[in-house]
Amino acid sequence: MGVDWVRPYSPGVGRWLVIGWEAVAFALLGWASVGLFEVEGNGITYLAMALAALWVVGGWRILEMGVYVGPDGLQIRGLLRSRRLSWDEIAHVRLHRHTNKLGRWEIEGGMTVLIERRDGSTVNTELWAQGVDFHNRPHLFREVYHDLRNRHLQAKAAAA
Repeated sequence: MGVDWVRPYSPGVGRWLVIGWEAVAFALLGWASVGLFEVEGNGITYLAMALAALWVVGGWRILEMGVYVGPDGLQIRGLLRSRRLSWDEIAHVRLHRHTNKLGRWEIEGGMTVLIERRDGSTVNTELWAQGVDFHNRPHLFREVYHDLRNRHLQAKAAAA
């Protein structure tokens, strides 16, 4: 019996902008490839079909990216892979202030939701306060964080 995974937030408008940008990039790649490799006739059709298929698959993955919840745990869907964590594997769901290091300087990256596992390792999520889903909706970012944290706490209480 399969688990019904539910994303506790709607995707942001930024995802559609990314998918549109990808369409433009693939069109430019196709145009440059035709000129560079002197593709003619059916080759142009095959190249266009291959790039269109790649765009559709990539666009679908971008739309599906995110954190999903189910009765047994979390599913984190990334661009290239997905992972599932049961509530028992999770020690904490917390906010993390992300910074990027550039030499001696640290550049503020914003708040992310971080999953701490019982074995001490951490799992990054696709939930970023400045990301495509929450950039113009900071209240939604906080709501999703609280929802994930409360679901984890409820699962811990039910298991005890």
